[in-house]
Order: sequence, then C-alpha cells, then structure tokens
Amino acid sequence: MKYIAIASVASLALLAACSQGGDSAKQNAAEAVNATQDATSGVVGQTSAATVGANTVGGFVTGLATGNLYELEAAKVAAAKSTSADVKALAAMITKDHTAAGHKLAEVAPTAAPDVTIPTALDARRQGLIDNLNAATPGDFNKVYLDQQIAAHNETLTLLNGFEGNTDAPALSALARELIPTVTAHRDRAQTLRDAIR
Repeated sequence: MKYIAIASVASLALLAACSQGGDSAKQNAAEAVNATQDATSGVVGQTSAATVGANTVGGFVTGLATGNLYELEAAKVAAAKSTSADVKALAAMITKDHTAAGHKLAEVAPTAAPDVTIPTALDARRQGLIDNLNAATPGDFNKVYLDQQIAAHNETLTLLNGFEGNTDAPALSALARELIPTVTAHRDRAQTLRDAIR
C-alpha cells in the first residue's frame, strides 16, 4: 500500500512539473525529477517518522535533529533566494524557532538518550531537498520551498505526535509536546502562503 501511495504522489508531482510551460525541455525535465523527489521524500519521511522515529528514543532524537538541520538550511536558502517578503518572514520565523528547538534538544538528549549521537549533518534525503531548492528557478522557488516546508513540518508533526506519550524518555516526550504548537504554526503558515500562489 505504501508503494502505491509513493508511486501516486510521484506521478502527480511529475505530471504537475511537466505541465509548467515556458522553459526548455531540459529544464522542465529537471524540475519534474526534482518535484518527484520532493514528493516522494515527504511520503518516505512521514512513514519513517511514524515507525522508527515515534517508537524509539534513538529514532526520535535522530529524526528531530536531522529535520531541524534541514529546516535551518532551507530557511537560509529561502532568505537568499526568495523575492517574497512573506516567504522571507516565514524563513526568519523558522530560523528563530528551529534554532531554539535545536538548543533544547541538545540540552535534553545527552541525559535522556546518552547512547545516541545527535546528527550534525543532513542525511542524503534531506540534502536532496536542499539541492532541489537550490536548483529551483526564481519563478518556481517559493512554490518549491513552501511545498517542501509543508511536507517537512507534517513529517515532524508525525514524529512529535507519535513520541509525545513515550514513557521511556519523559524529558524528550515533554519536548515533543512543547514543540507541537510551534511546528503546527509553521506548517499552517506555509500552507496559507502556498494556497495564495495557486
């Protein structure tokens, strides 16, 4: 069933990207591939967050830290490339809030999960998202960024909601509960901005 969902999302992303006119065939093909990768990444990320991340302390710490690193890097790209004041404001809010979340995780994790090393670099999937964001054309950048943000924040919400009741690591569980409203606000703002582009 998961494979059908991934294939369906990938097909829709490919179709949407191909229908954008005005660019060269090579550029359209690259955008289609990037859109498919981004859409598939969202499905894979939510599945991983719901299984490994929500059910193991190590998976939670790793998932939250890597997602946080991605958010900060993507916000940096948005601050440099977007021409929208609203998108830049969202990126600034994400930078502020995810920097704070990273500090909180760094405070709690060593005691709550002493055997888990907090990642300091992006994994290949999230690096691919950053690469696609950097490759986005100026006319498509805001849409690509916002689509990625909606998917990434949904992934983080799946992780946080799945871990908030964990009794093995109460400090991390409390952190999950604390972060849910902020991550929800980011996702909702990204969705509002994305809806305005249509």
